[in-house]
Amino acid sequence: MSATPVFKRILLKLSGEALMGAGDYGIDPEMIGFVASEIESVIELGVQVGVVIGGGNIFRGAGLAAGGMDRVTGDHMGMLATVINSLAMQEALEKLDLRARVMSAISINEMCEDYIRRRAVRHLEKGRVAIFAAGTGNPFFTTDSAASLRAIEVGADILLKATRVDGVYSADPVKNPDATRYSRISYDEALSRKLGVMDATAIVLCRDNNLPLRVLNINEKDALRCLMLGADVGTLVN
Repeated sequence: MSATPVFKRILLKLSGEALMGAGDYGIDPEMIGFVASEIESVIELGVQVGVVIGGGNIFRGAGLAAGGMDRVTGDHMGMLATVINSLAMQEALEKLDLRARVMSAISINEMCEDYIRRRAVRHLEKGRVAIFAAGTGNPFFTTDSAASLRAIEVGADILLKATRVDGVYSADPVKNPDATRYSRISYDEALSRKLGVMDATAIVLCRDNNLPLRVLNINEKDALRCLMLGADVGTLVN
């Protein structure tokens, strides 16, 4: 592995479910503390870190819509859930004496900054963790799409999709023990095989802007740091 980080700036996409730990709902303080410490380990290397967190541990707009709620209303509720998670992550990072800023795609000035691209880049340049909340600010777009968009806007070297599994598999490894893990796969293969890496809009954004995407297990200690130092962690989509 390299002695110095191979990436200068990354965008880390966390699902809301990743913050639940062993629970079924909400935020597990131990789990969010663990994720914050993993981010700290790469900040110490001099890597600039942006973060997008989903809201599925609290509300999921599409799920609410399936239950009969207006989709736009459900998505707005989901955006607010991502703000809750982002504020919790900011607090966890600050407990480690890291500087973090929550930037929201919808205006909630009493709690966080508005998202402005140039300001976001400046935060990253100053070594602050920039946490991008409220998705894109628009209904019908997932936080996966928001992560791809923000990564492209701030000039990230790579988008990291942090999940509960160690990469992309041919099938759900929980349901199918014979599923095989890919070490590398193309954007078009991920789309055509419907592997569930990210939603199609997010993958197309990555493909059309030549943004590498890597899927890794956020529960694996030091996986993020090892990846920054050149280890072949998870699955690369490019």
